Amino acid sequence: MPQNTTAGRWPGNLPPETRSFVGRRRELARLDELLDPTDGGHGRRLVTLVGTGGVGKTRLALNAARRASHRYPDGVWFVELSPLRAQGLVGFAVVEALRLADQSTSPVTEVLADWLADKEALIVLDSCEHVLPDCADLVRALLPAAPGVRFLATGREHLGHPSELRVEIDPLPVGDGEDPGGQEGRPGDALDLFAQRAAEACPGFVLDEDSAGPAAAVCRRLDGIPLAIELAAARLGELSLGALDERLGERLPSPLDLLAAEPDEGPLRHRTLRTAIGWSHELCAPVERLLWARLSVFTGGFDLAAAEDVCSGGPLPAGRIAALLERLVEQSIVLRHRTDARRFQLLDSVRDFGAEWLRALGEERTLRLRHLDHYRSLARVGCTEWNTGRQLLWCERVIAEHANLRTAMDCALSERDRPTALRSAADMGFLWRHCGYLRDAQHCLDQVLTADPAPGPDLVRALWARAAVALLQGDLDSAERWAAVCTAAAVDQGDAVAVVGAAYVTGGHLLLRGRLGEALVVLAAADLLPVRDDWLGSAQLQVRLALSMTHLLRGDLAGARAVADEVRAESVRRGERWAGAFADCFVAHIDLAEGDPAAAARNARTAVVAHSLLNSTLGVAHTLDILASAVVATGDGQRAARLLAVGQRIWERLGSAQLQSPDLMSARRACEDLVQEKIGAEAYTRAYAEGLAMSYERGIAYAVEDADGS
Repeated sequence: MPQNTTAGRWPGNLPPETRSFVGRRRELARLDELLDPTDGGHGRRLVTLVGTGGVGKTRLALNAARRASHRYPDGVWFVELSPLRAQGLVGFAVVEALRLADQSTSPVTEVLADWLADKEALIVLDSCEHVLPDCADLVRALLPAAPGVRFLATGREHLGHPSELRVEIDPLPVGDGEDPGGQEGRPGDALDLFAQRAAEACPGFVLDEDSAGPAAAVCRRLDGIPLAIELAAARLGELSLGALDERLGERLPSPLDLLAAEPDEGPLRHRTLRTAIGWSHELCAPVERLLWARLSVFTGGFDLAAAEDVCSGGPLPAGRIAALLERLVEQSIVLRHRTDARRFQLLDSVRDFGAEWLRALGEERTLRLRHLDHYRSLARVGCTEWNTGRQLLWCERVIAEHANLRTAMDCALSERDRPTALRSAADMGFLWRHCGYLRDAQHCLDQVLTADPAPGPDLVRALWARAAVALLQGDLDSAERWAAVCTAAAVDQGDAVAVVGAAYVTGGHLLLRGRLGEALVVLAAADLLPVRDDWLGSAQLQVRLALSMTHLLRGDLAGARAVADEVRAESVRRGERWAGAFADCFVAHIDLAEGDPAAAARNARTAVVAHSLLNSTLGVAHTLDILASAVVATGDGQRAARLLAVGQRIWERLGSAQLQSPDLMSARRACEDLVQEKIGAEAYTRAYAEGLAMSYERGIAYAVEDADGS
């Protein structure tokens, strides 16, 4: 699950520091000034770190952002753009990083502008070069709309905005290496970095009088470029320092050679990095090079099973990939993921080199199709097992593999293989809908459903997912339209369970519109059939959930509880959590209506835990409204005010307050009025502000604590 790692106290999503950060004292001091929102206007709202690949822009940006985190009450947010493989997705990436979990159908730039309008936040756009126009357009729109927001961008080029401050990031200074222990002859940052990474690769390595000179020579040969230095230092496990210096001297061209290069070869330092990566490539065994090239098709990381499935073949049997992967890790070509040791990733420059090699081998399309097949199959199994005890694992998997799933979906759409694209969108759209990625679901489903897809089970699944997405977005007109098409397709298919599932999207939009009598007719008429393990089983449970809510809003508490208890029992029997969390939430609402606020609070806390585990931001927001009502009914108005504020921040991020349901909006307003009446306007304002100041994770933790803090 996404975690807040910004020093634990401040909102944000900065990843943890996994390796020591070396040098850059001057740059950090400069960025401290530029990123200070209280500087009286001397800083800039758009700062771009510009430099060649491998020079350390990302790590510098992250360290500067960590140092500035306490200055931004609404958070410091890291947006990783390198996994994007198509234009038009930068706004999506920012929405995901901010955890907006946007439910609305408004253009993404409008959603961001509205939410950020009154915020004081720092947004880090990392690796902008391959989506530069999108980044420039987004920043151009957001700077005037959100005066309290600053941007720190990294890339090989600047964004071109008139107010942009461009900070050139040079390679690390090498120093002379003559007196590594003295004060006057203190080694340069490049030499420090080499020494630290060399000690990791070759335990016992020490920078002393004998090693300092050759180490400095290596760093100078590599122009002080951090990534090149780390790749070279990683070889000390198999080469002596002298041999390393000698081999680099043989491999790297002289400055005169570089100056004589063709203009399209790029900047000299970029050539140096490419040469250093190429040298590392030459030192790899042939099968290691082949694996490196094939791994370049992954985006956002991968695990061993994916590497074995996608990359094996020919001279690279699946059984050898684990050992070869470890060899590439030892050589710093492949990195372990920042937050999950079971996953791996490639740095952009290293992946780009592998992708070029893959094209040269003539394997690019073959590997992209294998990548598509792997993630299409993964999504298919996820839909098949969604309504089982493996549901939470599948949610975690979908979140971890989001970038790869998106890349696979893009490949399916670009191949113009309509059946494959429909099947992929149906599966991924269903999973994305349930794991918090509504915009991705809408994007892929709209593309396949407007292409006149063939009838059959895949079409029914895609139509159901599209209508269900619209329900969570509060787009009730679209929900109604897609629900009608889904029902007709389910009837044509002749699957009785599919017809029952379609009742959810039809009854759901009637329920949210407040047309409770019509919703009851549709939902109550759905046959009670044995619940399946797959996506349709989840749809069956959601029909019952909608029926329970309809009874509840009509005042039939006994009927509402009977159906909710039925869903809870089925959820427990299966080990699934998604429907069960909503059932717990509804039971809490029923408890409250029946005058048992203590039971309501217990059930609501149980629901909040399950919703948060499943990345169901909507479920969390809805349950917090009920929990606040239960808490004020127990007499704790201060806590209720804080919970209302935590929930309000989430509803703002969802972009669709209470799903546009008049009944739910009325209940929320009634709770707010009651809390203010209980504790007074001044105390309410103070407690509400305290809740607004909580990060998402802190708000969840506060919600699930008992009043005594346990």
